[in-house]
Amino acid sequence: MSDERLISILELRRHDGDDLPMLIAHQGVVYDVSDCPHWKKGLHEGLHFPGQDLTDELIDAPHGEEVFSLACVQKAGRLIIK
Repeated sequence: MSDERLISILELRRHDGDDLPMLIAHQGVVYDVSDCPHWKKGLHEGLHFPGQDLTDELIDAPHGEEVFSLACVQKAGRLIIK
């Protein structure tokens, strides 16, 4: 049995950087992007808000999944959708 943290979509939405760390999700994995320079203002490139599942948005991004391996991106858990 995994001890990985399970994060609901409602919990993800609360992590918008106001009182809690900024979390985003991609393909079922939740990441903490609070320390990333491109997320410092709470809005990534003027397009994306924290607290969201950005799986469908990566298609239009000028980067690929390699951004999830940056040092400032920390895996926070798995997204559960009920």
